[in-house]
Amino acid sequence: MFYMIVGEDRPGSLAERLAARPAHVERLQALQAEGRLLLAGPCPAIDSPDPGPAGFTGSLIVAEFASLEAARTWADADPYVAAGVYAGVSVKPFRKVLPA
Repeated sequence: MFYMIVGEDRPGSLAERLAARPAHVERLQALQAEGRLLLAGPCPAIDSPDPGPAGFTGSLIVAEFASLEAARTWADADPYVAAGVYAGVSVKPFRKVLPA
């Protein structure tokens, strides 16, 4: 089943985000290589694909896991969590309907 993982950035965490990004992306690439990643990306703080110093407000990941517990365990091990980028993370089941 798919699960959506939503991380909400802590204000002023852009430097930590940029430092932890390579390790964060590496984990996402592993999910993609396993065919389990539906989508992933950050939420810019302003209406721009490159928000510069405005930074980001969070991230969205939708990926396949064996269970809600497995998705939460994976999310808890994210480098952004370890670096203090996220103020909080929510994990919920997700049912893809469209596109079919």
